Amino acid sequence: MNFTLDLFYLFSFILIASALVVVTARNTVHSVMFLVLAFLNAAALFLLLGAEFLAMLLIIVYVGAIAVLFLFVVMMLNVDFKQETKKISRHLPVLMLVGVIMFFEIFLITKFSGIRLYETKILFPTPTDITNTKAIGNLLYTDFILPFQLSGAILFVAMIGAIVLTLKEETRFIKKQKICDQVFRTKANSLEIIKVKSGAGINL
Repeated sequence: MNFTLDLFYLFSFILIASALVVVTARNTVHSVMFLVLAFLNAAALFLLLGAEFLAMLLIIVYVGAIAVLFLFVVMMLNVDFKQETKKISRHLPVLMLVGVIMFFEIFLITKFSGIRLYETKILFPTPTDITNTKAIGNLLYTDFILPFQLSGAILFVAMIGAIVLTLKEETRFIKKQKICDQVFRTKANSLEIIKVKSGAGINL
């Protein structure tokens, strides 16, 4: 029990420290790398809670896809981070005030959550005869099949909408080949012979 508690404090400390580095680091690539570290420690905390499916999901989805996507976007885009830092420094007092309010709310929630002013009712108790991965699958595809399918449809519509918004004719600079025009080209519509006088130039 003490070893598990020590692991909890270790992973929690690394998680909080890496999260602070994410929002304070000047190098964006370093921020993304520490974000990956924060995700890994959050997955370790899920493992300590016995939620191995959520831990693997966090590693596969967030570390393997979203964080890597952030890293590629940051490395490929040529963003002037000095100007962005100046913009953030202008609003630093407001950001600090919001941070203090959030920490105060977290402190109040943590303090009053230990006081039992309500009755705890478990609608879906944790089964002991099957793994939690199978239990989550049973709940998703039986009791919550409609919200699960609706969420998938909403994400699909959002993806299609994002693709449609990026394919506007007036914002695209794409040259397309027309095979039929190339096949039916003739000398008359593809070649122009200009006789230039000696010593004269060509107006292009």
